[in-house]
Amino acid sequence: MKRIHRTAVRPRSPHIYFYCAVLLTALNSLSVAKDVIDFENDIVPILTKGGCNAGACHGSAIGRGGFKLSLYGGNPFADYNAIVHDIRGRRINSARPRESLLFLKPTEHVSHGGGTLFDEESISAKLILKWIAQGAEQTKTRSLISINITPRQFYSEQPKSPHHVRITAQYDDGTTRDVTKWTVLEPEDESAVEVDDHESRLIPLRRGRHIVTARYLTMVKPIELLIPLNTTKRPINKPPVYNFIDSDLNATLHTLRITPSTQSTDGEFIRRLSLDLTGRLPSVSSVRTFLESAAKDKRETLIDDLLKSTEFNTFWAYKFSELLRIRPQKLGAEGANAYFEWLSAQIENGVNYKKLVTAMLLASGDAYAVGPANFYRTMPDARQQAEFASELLMGTRLRCANCHNHPLDHWTQDDYHGLAAIFAKLNINQSVTVNPNGTTIHPLTLEPATPKLPGGRPVPPDSPDPRLEFANWLTEEGNPYFAKSLVNRLWKHMMGRGLVEPVDDFRETNPPTHPLLMDRLASEFVSSEYDIKHILKTIASSAGYQRSGKANESNRYDTQFYSHNLRVPLHPSVHADAVTDVLGVPAQYGEQPLGTRAIELISPAVASRTLDVLGRCGRQDSCETEGNGTSGLTQKLHYFNGEFLNGRISRNHGRLSVLVNANTAAIDIITEYYLAAYNRFPTTNESTYWVGQLQLQTSAGDRLTFLEDFIWGLLASKDFTTNH
Repeated sequence: MKRIHRTAVRPRSPHIYFYCAVLLTALNSLSVAKDVIDFENDIVPILTKGGCNAGACHGSAIGRGGFKLSLYGGNPFADYNAIVHDIRGRRINSARPRESLLFLKPTEHVSHGGGTLFDEESISAKLILKWIAQGAEQTKTRSLISINITPRQFYSEQPKSPHHVRITAQYDDGTTRDVTKWTVLEPEDESAVEVDDHESRLIPLRRGRHIVTARYLTMVKPIELLIPLNTTKRPINKPPVYNFIDSDLNATLHTLRITPSTQSTDGEFIRRLSLDLTGRLPSVSSVRTFLESAAKDKRETLIDDLLKSTEFNTFWAYKFSELLRIRPQKLGAEGANAYFEWLSAQIENGVNYKKLVTAMLLASGDAYAVGPANFYRTMPDARQQAEFASELLMGTRLRCANCHNHPLDHWTQDDYHGLAAIFAKLNINQSVTVNPNGTTIHPLTLEPATPKLPGGRPVPPDSPDPRLEFANWLTEEGNPYFAKSLVNRLWKHMMGRGLVEPVDDFRETNPPTHPLLMDRLASEFVSSEYDIKHILKTIASSAGYQRSGKANESNRYDTQFYSHNLRVPLHPSVHADAVTDVLGVPAQYGEQPLGTRAIELISPAVASRTLDVLGRCGRQDSCETEGNGTSGLTQKLHYFNGEFLNGRISRNHGRLSVLVNANTAAIDIITEYYLAAYNRFPTTNESTYWVGQLQLQTSAGDRLTFLEDFIWGLLASKDFTTNH
């Protein structure tokens, strides 16, 4: 008989032998030296390290080549059955282990789309062969508890400095072992970090902060690499400290040797703050007053005044209506109006976030009369309600655990379907009522899922309303997600980027850029009785928020560490309203009364070509992702030719018409528009240029045309279409 295992053995590169030699030294730390090979702890790690159960291979939803494994070994029981019992056991030959496909494929003695995964003399091959020879039993001798990484953070002065990492597994029987060689190391950005698997080395390729995910079985943890953005070791100037935010920001900047930008000008500050807190540009009169004031506390006073304003209430009701996906198309006009009116009242009355969320989670009754009951009507079924609740209230993408355990975090299918089972205890139509018999089916067991809180704690079977258990767990002081999720959203709104980004993707392998600051902000939120205004004021009062948006030589490449204020495009509705304020000409939105502001619209379906072009969110999904708008070219054409600007600039009773009819001096017209659009006085050079150009126009018609072009240029510039 032909010996299959001797066919087509290809020459091996020298590093293969080196790899095998290194692995042999670890033999005693693995189960090969034991009498019994542990399938889950010895065989599954081989499959994961080789990439066999990755999403691009047999770990995909449909598998590959008729062979399906659970993603990253999340379901060892299913994997065992697929390997041992599928296709009549052809993958395993206990009588002739070397004729098993599980050996022949990865060593490529038989054609294998994934190529050669390991050498036939490697420790991986020997473990597989020994396991098969022992009868390919589904033996499990111990359970993995955690993995420890040493060190978790690397710092180096220069790129391309190699860093060795060691991973240790801890088991429920009290034992530990070195599993470094069996751990998958995956850079968040492959262009930034090179991984040397044979020596378990991480090599950063460029400066900055880089994350590498370490994966062993179902455990994942991040490794952080830091390299200063600047080569100079000259100490940076000590930036100011206004509150605890600055202490943490400055410490990171010092480590990375980044010199922060100077404080923003008063004009930059009033514009940014007004847009962030009220969604509106400040009036010309308020800008003049602020710029001309010599009061030392004028910034603090401005923060307090804006937080107390009706404009704040209007804007944040709109912000939360987007977050909660309030839309008449789904809820009906009556439901959407009831939900929005309730939400607006909560914000106007200063109801804290914990009470607001609790009211939504526990709401029942006629949704046309009980506004918060519409929380459940935005999603069609219990599973999507679980996904929505986890993303909104926990900042966690639990949806990734629907079909398999979360590939980048600790969430399991039981977590997903356990939470879905809580929401399945509801009947949801126009009325929301508790249904004790409601169920959702777990895809693995094909049985009704047991209601569980995220993390695995079962809901008591006699609980009359499982939602109460979830609400209490979610909002208890020690919950690691609730407070952090909201303060992270507030931080992104004010600072342009979340401490965790994206804001709905909290996970072990996506750590905050400033972990201590995240903890401190969350603690501050809890101690303030979940007061949203308090957190907004804390952020606005920091030197970090008040930095200029102008980058310097040291920080021009910084997009993560808040060394300068990030330029952020205006929200579509805010943008539309800002144009209205500058022009002094109201906009028309569908059949709404003339003068209705974009941020007052409850429905995202109100007819408006302008809002569509600017990229308004339809609220079917999250409105927190970038890129909802049309192409830049389409927007430019709308600016050039559309009613948005051209049709309104010189309309009767608008700002320009009033100024021209009053025979306002050229310099005063120029100044008026700079104050209205940019919230600052024009510089001397700007004033001289524009007045000079205006004086060259020989007729009233020419002057009007010139002024129209001047205004169009102001409003089409990035200084207007962004937050500074």
